Amino acid sequence: MKNRRSVLLKYAQKLNCDTLVAFEPENLFYMTGFWGEAISVLDKNGTNIIAPALEVGRARTESKNCDVVSTERGTALVSSLVSKIKNKRVCTDCSNYDTMTSLKKSVRSIKHSTKPFYNARMIKDSSEIAILKKASKTIDEMFGICARMIKKGQKESELQAILMSYGMERGMFDTGYRGTLNPLIIAGGPNGALPHAQVTDRKFANGDMIVVDITLRYKGYVSDATRTFGLGKVSSKTKDVYEIVKESQKLGLRAVKPKTSCKSIDDSCRDFIKKKKFGKYFIHSTGHGIGLEVHELPNISQLSKTKLEKNMAITVEPGIYIPKNFGVRIEDSLMIGTKAIPMHKFTKDLMLL
Repeated sequence: MKNRRSVLLKYAQKLNCDTLVAFEPENLFYMTGFWGEAISVLDKNGTNIIAPALEVGRARTESKNCDVVSTERGTALVSSLVSKIKNKRVCTDCSNYDTMTSLKKSVRSIKHSTKPFYNARMIKDSSEIAILKKASKTIDEMFGICARMIKKGQKESELQAILMSYGMERGMFDTGYRGTLNPLIIAGGPNGALPHAQVTDRKFANGDMIVVDITLRYKGYVSDATRTFGLGKVSSKTKDVYEIVKESQKLGLRAVKPKTSCKSIDDSCRDFIKKKKFGKYFIHSTGHGIGLEVHELPNISQLSKTKLEKNMAITVEPGIYIPKNFGVRIEDSLMIGTKAIPMHKFTKDLMLL
């Protein structure tokens, strides 16, 4: 935690700030070890948590080397914050217009920026890596459940319930990702052509390709992996598409190493799919950073200007989506070492169930 705080302040200083204020729970947790309803303040003198009374007990128990201040919700919370930072040069992740307007009236200097938080969080420490590896191992076990339990006539929603029960018993929970109403993506047949398909009551049928994207949180951190299964007899064209995606991902993984541009990883996957005449069906970026959020920096995309560094955690997940027909995606979460270190061991060979 001491090193994290030092790195956070280093990035704040690049913005000519001497104090960081975290409102978002991910940044609060990263800075303090406490995930809850509170505000944290970091400067060279230490770390404070300003929390409503109902959160104080847990904040004192779960945070690491923090002074915890009890206050009321709403304006009292902001007033307590002002008393800590009014003569500071502050950088904050707060994006609430009313709160920022109030703070600007009372604080010497304050600016909104998430850069110090996201830049610090890109490089994982040993404790974060251990948590991500454990989460990934559990996800692999869940793919094993898919291989054993997917069957004709089973609903997407039924499989989701089975997987979530298994994951929650092992400390894995929904990420709360706001772009979906479901904890997982389980998409059979034509639903698989939608990269972010919602889970439905559609029943799996013979010949389906079934995309299972498991993105769950363990001890705060998110691991993310996808496998695509075939059910019964699938067409030769479908098998060909699967193999194209599999080879594309292999090429992307081979390209991963420190100092390599994120764009080049995307190029490695995308160029192969284009060469095979399916380029227009690869409709998303090749990957993204993972950590305390589902999607973090760095972005593995055509627009990214970032270069990979050791101990970044990213995904590589090319896909092909044939509208109203089927989709195939293969995804691993991985660490950056001297090369790609995938955290998932479950087979990427096509399994026909």
